[in-house]
Amino acid sequence: QVHVVESGGGLVQPGGSLRLSCVTSGLSFSPAVMSWYRQAHGKERELVASIGTILGPMTHYADSVKGRFTISRDNAKNTMTLQMDNLKPEDTAVYYCKARMPGTDEFWGQGTQVTVSS
Repeated sequence: QVHVVESGGGLVQPGGSLRLSCVTSGLSFSPAVMSWYRQAHGKERELVASIGTILGPMTHYADSVKGRFTISRDNAKNTMTLQMDNLKPEDTAVYYCKARMPGTDEFWGQGTQVTVSS
């Protein structure tokens, strides 16, 4: 059985930092393309960042988070992280982890809430 579990969300003031983690089990982590998405209240879910496989450590960031967020992965620990710095109120959303396997299978976590407010 596949499990994808996010953690690390919370309430932070503007300009602050948070570190999100995504731990997986039951899937072959190394070849999976791992991504963070977010969904703000009343808006569509959007891609925040993604990181490629062992074939190449390629990363992609949404323009809105470039220079502030850093995505990384540890294949030995089946874990992906998102370091979020200089957070803004518009970063407030539920953040989701997604594992996309070679082929068509995708697995999502349940999400973790990030709130940026003074």
